[in-house]
Amino acid sequence: MTVTLKIAVRSIPVLLAALLLAGCGVYSFKDVSIPPNIKTIKVEMIENRAPYVNPQLAPVLTERLQRNILSQTKLRRTNSDSADYVISATILDYAVTTAGVANGKEVQNRLTVTVEVTINDLVNQTEKKHTVSRPFDFPATFSLQAAESSATYANLIRGLADDIFNRLFSEW
Repeated sequence: MTVTLKIAVRSIPVLLAALLLAGCGVYSFKDVSIPPNIKTIKVEMIENRAPYVNPQLAPVLTERLQRNILSQTKLRRTNSDSADYVISATILDYAVTTAGVANGKEVQNRLTVTVEVTINDLVNQTEKKHTVSRPFDFPATFSLQAAESSATYANLIRGLADDIFNRLFSEW
């Protein structure tokens, strides 16, 4: 009986913390929010207008976003201009800054990619624009090209596509 009581007493702080976080809305995730009358989507090729252009970024990001939409929604992809939703996006910035300095030398750089995304709802005649940014840190000893070819760079693209998807279709 005392063992059960000790476990119960130890669980109280965890339960209280969970209730507080849920009550504050810190971890309030919503499902994909698409009206039932929306059936089709057209995802246009992402345009790259950043001062520095990585020629592989726009097509890879477009493909990843399309994959997210098709796997996480019931929308059907179409190339028709009469789709219910038309998604267009522009890469606005692709900039490297210093993210860390030690002993007066750069030790870490940060690549930040900024994308403006537009969702045109042709059924309800509305348009919404969102700006999404995502950082990618890499050692200052790497060139930008070496960082772009690293395995963790793929995480930047995956994360950016996820962020865009969430801004378009989720309430968080």
